[in-house]
Amino acid sequence: MKKTLVAAGVIVALGVVWTGAAWFTGKQFESRLAEMVAKSNADLKRTSPESGLELAYQNYHRGVFSSQLELVVKPIQGAQSSWLKPGQTVVLNEDVDHGPFPFAQLKKFNLIPSLASVNSTLANNETTKALFETTKGKSLFTADTRVGYSGATATDITLVPVNYQKETDKIAFSGGEFSIDVDGKGSDMSLTGQIDSALIDSVNEYGQRVQLTLNNLQTDGSSELTASGERIGQQKLSLDKLAMSVEGKEMAVFEGTQLTAKTEMAEDKKHLNSAVDYTLDSLKVQNQNMGSGKLSLKVGQIDGKAWRQFSQQYNAQANALLAQPEVMQNPQAYQENFRQILINNLPLLLDSGPVITLAPFSWKNAKGESSLNLSLFFKNKEELKQPVNSLGEELLRNVKSLDGKLSIPMDMATEFMTQVAQLEGYQKDQAEKLARKQVEGAAAAGQMFRVVTTKDNTISSSLQYANGQVNLNGDKMPVEELFGKFTLPGMGAEAPAPELEAPMAPAPRGPMLAPQ
Repeated sequence: MKKTLVAAGVIVALGVVWTGAAWFTGKQFESRLAEMVAKSNADLKRTSPESGLELAYQNYHRGVFSSQLELVVKPIQGAQSSWLKPGQTVVLNEDVDHGPFPFAQLKKFNLIPSLASVNSTLANNETTKALFETTKGKSLFTADTRVGYSGATATDITLVPVNYQKETDKIAFSGGEFSIDVDGKGSDMSLTGQIDSALIDSVNEYGQRVQLTLNNLQTDGSSELTASGERIGQQKLSLDKLAMSVEGKEMAVFEGTQLTAKTEMAEDKKHLNSAVDYTLDSLKVQNQNMGSGKLSLKVGQIDGKAWRQFSQQYNAQANALLAQPEVMQNPQAYQENFRQILINNLPLLLDSGPVITLAPFSWKNAKGESSLNLSLFFKNKEELKQPVNSLGEELLRNVKSLDGKLSIPMDMATEFMTQVAQLEGYQKDQAEKLARKQVEGAAAAGQMFRVVTTKDNTISSSLQYANGQVNLNGDKMPVEELFGKFTLPGMGAEAPAPELEAPMAPAPRGPMLAPQ
């Protein structure tokens, strides 16, 4: 009997301690909530000022073991542009289990003491009701976040499966799983996730049914903020298959896509160096294997502050453009305006004298592999102040030096052009004949202009530039002479133009699906 009373007393004591601790950490969470929202708003303003959004919370109800509140995403009052229209809000319902051992974490057998565990779901309102139609009334996602006493968070996000059809549109989505970890200072961040499959089926402007599918999308990466506010890190994205079909016929299939990106600080802690590696195992167009490709691009010596200013200005101007319906309805105006925005802001990045390296950009098929290697060094703003000594230097005023090499096996190019001709409706033998003439003609024209050489059945070109001088395939000359080479020799009265064989008549349109 005595042991039973002692055990009961211990249980009651533990209950009191648990209740007191939960109440205390609940008050801690409440007191730090405003701090966390303010910090999030500061981060949002710094990293995405063009969004025109801010966070707020409302309807906070605190209990002993749990609390409830609503987190609101809304436009900043008076913002010139915003991702949300005035009056629109996105609301998250937040259910908070208090620490030190939140019930939600105990159910996962996680015994690490925590400030709180937060379950987040999307609220159904005027802004989000279209999403709830596609999910049949369910929140598109559920997020479970463990909040540590340091402010660090670990979040598991589950995207719900979607199977939606309305009129001519259909969406099928397997759902997905993502995990995001952020340290207490908001500096170190990691993201991993996977989506098994997705399908979008719709009708395009020509009345054709278009279907887009993807399989096994995965992402994995981490990043951190530097002392000066730039985010650096690495990210990897892979996709097993991306396919597009029109009217039930498979038009293009991308298989084995991988993208790896990395950004790091240079040794001077002021400039950024970035590298992007892209590989594609196979591209099939109308069931023809067009080959595989890879791209390795490096951009170095970008001033960190200039990059941040460029990003902010470009995003703000781009979002302002997207808000203009008349521009969005005109594809030509859309592309021209975006091109002009890029050109207007590009000088910000050139002031530090960046270096761009393409090594390599290649494409491979059954008959060989073509490659382009290029290194381009720009002058910094101090070097641009120096006077130029020739017209050639003026023509390439921003360029400090250039080194490029191109190699195209003729058999590889002929195979590729044969496949293109077949896609246009030619029979295989006819396509091969046309492709061979096209490749041989291009090689002959390149040699006529003396911009390429042909050796061992390979079209090659080598170009170096520095200090107003060019070395083209071993021939050294001023830049002005290089531009002067783009004139056919002997095209005056003393020599007739070379005769070119008439091209073959185009074949009737084959299986390409296009509006007639």
